[in-house]
Amino acid sequence: MKKVIATLIAGLFATAAFAQTPAAPAAAPAAPVPAKVEAAHTKAVVKADAKEAQAVVKADAKEAKAVVAAKTDVASAKAEAATTKAKAHHKAKHTKAKADAKLASATAAASTPAPAPVAAPAAAK
Repeated sequence: MKKVIATLIAGLFATAAFAQTPAAPAAAPAAPVPAKVEAAHTKAVVKADAKEAQAVVKADAKEAKAVVAAKTDVASAKAEAATTKAKAHHKAKHTKAKADAKLASATAAASTPAPAPVAAPAAAK
């Protein structure tokens, strides 16, 4: 491990020594960039930044729309569930009422005696 660390440190010093370049002679000044080229470059950079910002805004809006849609879906699902529960409750109540009425009519029919059969008059001979 010590050898690896020593090699890394030696490499660091070697790269630092070779990374320094001698000063360039002042006789050859850099060619000035024409103003039109620089303006065109700036314009392109600004345009690219604007496109990027617009794309980010669109993505955020799309995400927000999806979140709202999801919340709306949840709300509509809750409302639909409540409606379904109410319908089921109403239907069950109606079915119970029908069953109660049927039971009551059956009980009433069973508690009243059936009319006695009328005897037929004797036939005259």
